[in-house]
Amino acid sequence: MALPTKGRVIIDTTVGEIDIELWSKETPKTCRNFITLALEGYYDGVIFHRVVPGFLVQTGDKTGTGGGGESIYGEPFEDEIHPRLRFAHRGIVAMANNGTKDSNDSQFIITLDRADELHGKHTLFGRCLGDTVYNVLKIGEMEIGENERPVYPPKIKSIRIVENPFDDIVPRITAAEKRAQQRARETAQREREEAERRRGAKKNVQLLSFGADEDEGAAEPVTIAKKAIARPDLVDDSRAASGAAAMPDFAAILASASANKPAVAPAAAASAESRPTASKKSDDITKIREKHAQEASSSATSRKTEIAKMEAEIRMLARRRDGDSDDELRKPKKSKSTSYLEEGLAQYAKGRGLHRKGVRRDETDVLAALSAFRGKLASAPVEPDADAEGGGGEAEEGDGAGDDGEVTEAPPPPALGAEEDAGMEVDDDAGFMGHALHFPKDDGEETRKAERDYEVIDPRLRGARAKEEERERKRAQRAQQGRGGRGQGRQRY
Repeated sequence: MALPTKGRVIIDTTVGEIDIELWSKETPKTCRNFITLALEGYYDGVIFHRVVPGFLVQTGDKTGTGGGGESIYGEPFEDEIHPRLRFAHRGIVAMANNGTKDSNDSQFIITLDRADELHGKHTLFGRCLGDTVYNVLKIGEMEIGENERPVYPPKIKSIRIVENPFDDIVPRITAAEKRAQQRARETAQREREEAERRRGAKKNVQLLSFGADEDEGAAEPVTIAKKAIARPDLVDDSRAASGAAAMPDFAAILASASANKPAVAPAAAASAESRPTASKKSDDITKIREKHAQEASSSATSRKTEIAKMEAEIRMLARRRDGDSDDELRKPKKSKSTSYLEEGLAQYAKGRGLHRKGVRRDETDVLAALSAFRGKLASAPVEPDADAEGGGGEAEEGDGAGDDGEVTEAPPPPALGAEEDAGMEVDDDAGFMGHALHFPKDDGEETRKAERDYEVIDPRLRGARAKEEERERKRAQRAQQGRGGRGQGRQRY
């Protein structure tokens, strides 16, 4: 008989889907690690880096080398070996390790056949369902190269959680957020490459010059002098005049710098364009995370509310079945701790019908009906006793008394009146109240017949009889040995 499972995931690969059910009750730590990594998108894009034909396929290493992998616990976690979970057939999902105990991370294997040599060495936490095991066999038939690595390794696209046995899992980052971050990184990379390409194109245009243009292009670089911080009220007139005389030169420098401004403008524009895009991507990721948190909290709150509502309805129905009125149901009940003895006594009293909710049951009408029936029985005429009339003799033929003491029949009811309808049956027979029940005197024949015909077998009596026979046999054996010893003594003398 297979163990009950709780948990199911579907691995979408480049060769097809692989449907896996999980034994989360027997291996809770391993299943929690696997499902959390799947929710975080850790396995997205991971390849099957090892294939052993007829034995197993292995994946779960993000580096694709077989030497990587990480767990949600920050370090390798211990094995969870269950005695009833065995590698008895193909399609078994288990954790991979480095050959030592308690070295599990994120890598896992799927068997292609029975693997008895893996018993007790790897944590078995799931199995493939249905026809999806043939997609695993398809991976096992691929062309492999050196170190059991496929020449064209298949890849895990994504993992979809169909049934999550752990409602308290909060992923560090969801798969959607991870994909959004990846898209943001790729977009930023493309923008940087585009900016560099445009910057390089401007420089190449400047280098493609002829003759005098080359000499002009090879001119000294323009230096922009920073304006000094000055306090005019603290300097004398001569210094102010010299400073005013120097201003035209500074204006000329600014004019020459503005003339060469287009050479550096594209780079600044590109950097200015990339900054809002990056900030926009970060805002999108923040919004996705906030939305995920709100959905998780709202689903948990709604589920708790539904559970509380269902429990209240169940309690209401139970109390209504016990006979409580609507006013009593609406009153808040004070919770008090009662002992098991008090609960048992209350249930016993309730079962006997002694009281209901502290009020004693009114049985006056029942007692009155019983008293009226007793009065009818007392006033009913009693039939004459056939034994008493006949002086203890046998009952005459046709008087209604049988050999075994039958009930004496009552006289037929009176004929229906002329005023009643002959076709209607009226159950007004009260003659049964005067019937008398007679039994013949027991002479012991029935008792002797029962003892003679029926044998009562008691296994305890049979065992006691066997023990008694064994004691008698031993006693006779000892007596016989004693007589033989005395005879040998007489012969010796």
